[in-house]
Amino acid sequence: MFNFIKAQFSSFFNTKRHIAPLAVMRMAFGAIMLISTIRFLLKGWVSAFYIKPKFHFTFYGFEWVKPLGATGMYLLFAILVIAAMLVTIGLFYRAAIVTFFLCFTYVELIDKTTYLNHYYFISVMAFLMILVPANRYFSVDVLRKPNLLATYVPNWTIGIFKLQLILVYFFAGVSKLTYDWLIAAMPLRIWLPANSEMPIIGGLLTHLWVAYVFSWFGAVFDLFIGFMLLNVKTRKLAYILVVIFHVVTGWFFKIGMFPYIMIFVTIIFFSATTHLRIIEFLRRITGKRKQETVSKRQEIVYQPGILQKQLIYSIIILHFTVQLLLPFRYLLYPGKLYWTEEGYRFSWRVMLMEKGGTAFFYIKDPATGKRSEVINSQYLTQFQEDQMATQPDMILQYAHLLAQEYQKKGIKNPVVTAQSYVTLNGSGTMLYVDSTVNLANEQEDWAHKKWILPFHTKQQ
Repeated sequence: MFNFIKAQFSSFFNTKRHIAPLAVMRMAFGAIMLISTIRFLLKGWVSAFYIKPKFHFTFYGFEWVKPLGATGMYLLFAILVIAAMLVTIGLFYRAAIVTFFLCFTYVELIDKTTYLNHYYFISVMAFLMILVPANRYFSVDVLRKPNLLATYVPNWTIGIFKLQLILVYFFAGVSKLTYDWLIAAMPLRIWLPANSEMPIIGGLLTHLWVAYVFSWFGAVFDLFIGFMLLNVKTRKLAYILVVIFHVVTGWFFKIGMFPYIMIFVTIIFFSATTHLRIIEFLRRITGKRKQETVSKRQEIVYQPGILQKQLIYSIIILHFTVQLLLPFRYLLYPGKLYWTEEGYRFSWRVMLMEKGGTAFFYIKDPATGKRSEVINSQYLTQFQEDQMATQPDMILQYAHLLAQEYQKKGIKNPVVTAQSYVTLNGSGTMLYVDSTVNLANEQEDWAHKKWILPFHTKQQ
């Protein structure tokens, strides 16, 4: 067994592969990011999410990440547009992909109310692309500096993307192995009937059995699709399923660019021959001359230096160790995961719950005993308020903000309490947090928040 693992490990890092899949990945990723960033600008979301809000819910440990003001935020997005464009064409690639990763991740760390798994996925993919020489084939960089040309690269430069995609799908599948998803068909039994006005198939979506079919198919798809893409015998069928699955989910649930991101990046599972055909097609439509100045039998192999190789290998091992462990951190916390959401983010749990709620906050002056209700709209946008009401760490952050604000108004050591009513997957409204706890005194850390009330399915 040890020798087998050693052989697989050696093959992953040392076998050489044609570079074409990397070039196609670079172009696909860059083009989708370019379209997505422009779409974000045109939708007015830069202003809605990063400029208009008076307060931002930062991630723990990243409180120093702040919006840059109107001019700064639009400049940041302009840099993202330029960086994505440069990545696509392979010009100043290394600087461009580092810039894109840093700027995109900075934007996503500004406010956790906008957190989505696919934003996290984009940051992860951009980070991995920093490690690979995706500009050494069919790129403007090679036109500028022909000595950069490489036709073969170590297997790991392609394998890390395949492994990342398998983990994303697999953990998404594991997260669906729950009573709510498989036995209760939640939340699809709520979401699908909302699309009943769709032409042709709308009537079917109101039937309960359809929700069960979607739930079970989704779980099986996520669990096995990565391995099917890896197997050459099932790859074509698997990719057809990928396209169908993501087109349908994008059509029903309006989840932005994520379906198209997955459709295009999973092309990397195909052979170098397929990617060379894609590149040849692009050559014909762009009129670009062939960059290779060597015969087809001659190989130009890219190999990083010894120190660079050791550093990259260490980063890859550390990265995938984190990726394997992070989705299981929820086991360190008591209670129902989707209720407490402790350990929920950054774990590839996608569209698994229908959760809504309302939160009321109260300020009490210890000196006078006077108690007043807070008007949340004075501090938060409607979107922020909706997100905050069902997420404990954001409830605590908001309580701390209120304590600071009311201290400025002359109340010494204000008592901040909350009444939050939440429903999860059709459970009925329940009181979410202990309304007797002074949240101003509770610390924000990674420990379990004992003031979250337990989830009771029979409570009305």
